[in-house]
Amino acid sequence: MKIYFLLFLFVLNCFSQSKAIEKNQWHLDNNSDGIFLEKWHKENPKRTNNTIIVAVLDTQIDLNHEDLKNQIWVNKDEIPNNGIDDDQNGYIDDTNGWNFLGTMGGHHTTKNNYEYVKIVRDNRQEYELNQLNSYEKKEYEKASEYYKNGLKYYTTYLSSLKYAKKIYPLAIDSLNYYYPNNKYKYTELDSIYNIIKKSDNRTFNQMKETNANDFIALVFTLKSFYQLNYSSYNEILENEKSFDSIVNTNININLQERKYIGDNVNVMSNNYGNNKLNIYDRQLNHNTEVSGIIAANRDNKKGIKGFSNNIKIMPICIANNGSEHDKDIANGIYYAVNNGAKIINMSFGKEFSIHKKWVWDAIKYAESKNVLIVHCSGNDNMDVDINPFYPSDYDYNQNKELFSNFINVGSINNNKNNVFVSSFSNYGKINVDLFAPGEKILVCKKHNTYEEDSGTSLAAPMVSGTAALIWLYYPNLNVQEVKQIILESGVTINKQVIKPGTENELVPFSELCKSGKILNTYNAMKMAEERSKKKSN
Repeated sequence: MKIYFLLFLFVLNCFSQSKAIEKNQWHLDNNSDGIFLEKWHKENPKRTNNTIIVAVLDTQIDLNHEDLKNQIWVNKDEIPNNGIDDDQNGYIDDTNGWNFLGTMGGHHTTKNNYEYVKIVRDNRQEYELNQLNSYEKKEYEKASEYYKNGLKYYTTYLSSLKYAKKIYPLAIDSLNYYYPNNKYKYTELDSIYNIIKKSDNRTFNQMKETNANDFIALVFTLKSFYQLNYSSYNEILENEKSFDSIVNTNININLQERKYIGDNVNVMSNNYGNNKLNIYDRQLNHNTEVSGIIAANRDNKKGIKGFSNNIKIMPICIANNGSEHDKDIANGIYYAVNNGAKIINMSFGKEFSIHKKWVWDAIKYAESKNVLIVHCSGNDNMDVDINPFYPSDYDYNQNKELFSNFINVGSINNNKNNVFVSSFSNYGKINVDLFAPGEKILVCKKHNTYEEDSGTSLAAPMVSGTAALIWLYYPNLNVQEVKQIILESGVTINKQVIKPGTENELVPFSELCKSGKILNTYNAMKMAEERSKKKSN
């Protein structure tokens, strides 16, 4: 009898977890902030036999994730692991996609410089010789300022973390006299700091190797730790490693980024990289999250639900810990288009672009092949009409939009009041097209796990998934029509919202994006059906 009871509890637990997961997918629900995807599926249970490929230009990906392993694109013209380019597409053994950060030895390049570091390194001589045009000079000076400030910030922060690593155990040990077992809060630290500062002589003769001034410094350090949300010694150690990595790689102007890839990043070519898409465990999460939103298995009763099981993900690795190279972005777009992708999701971005024309040429090529590109607006709560965020379909030098196949997406949450625009989201009346759910979204994580995450990186795949669903059922529509449908079918927001990056500055939502709307997949599918019928008649 006991075994049956345990089995019942196990089933009940699985059911509860499944219900909890469904509940956490607020963006799919039929509420005022959701995209109404589930409503459409309930009203349209009959599935199409069509399939569609969505390329995800991103990091490495967990190809074996339970919610994705049957949703990954397979290059049927390529014989796996035979060392031959069977389909003659220029890429050997690309059975699932391509890694443009792959090394010649079959490994993965894990770190790049930040883009402003690249600009300073590559253009310093020309700048000093006054050989840059006015636009290039302005870009260089902006990048140089970023580099100077970044170098100062990261090296100073690293020094403080090294000090913190040394001083933290002493501070904890000394404070034990006041609060045994370290049971104290920030307010108590602040109180004891002020008391000791006023020459409280009760305890110093009882604390080993610690005088009054030292103890004041220790308590002050602990206060600083709390303000930085360092609640444990391990957090300090982890942050020290992170900042050490940034100083020695991301802002290291002498870093040889492409040494093991074997290409010149400033010369356009495509004969580099490898087919290793999931060999670096630390960088599997981001692509797995994005791809899961688009195409997670809807029928396996595990994890989350994507837009359709008929969507196949083509992983293309162009991103690691650092800024993405324009060469890799452009080649990723060409690869996606030439291998059958209809939508390209780009959930990454940067404030500088060295070879933006290479990327523009690739986007133009995608446009000519009827391929949609969806990009996240970025997480710096800034106006991207003023502060560029690349890749972009906008020429900031000539102030004009260049393409008709590019959608830029900001993030909203599920709040009902004037803070429903995510505080981190970039915005722009000209350069952000619409907003979509991107905050507190349940996503796939590596190794069959699931967590909530936030970012415009998660809003973009909401639009990519919607575009894929439209084309699955209405393939006679072209890329301009699909973009127009997505923008026109969104829900218009006629209210004041707090502008990202401010405490309480209210602006009309319509000032934050071109359409003044948020994504609604249900409406988009209904509008696509009408447009498709008219086009067929």
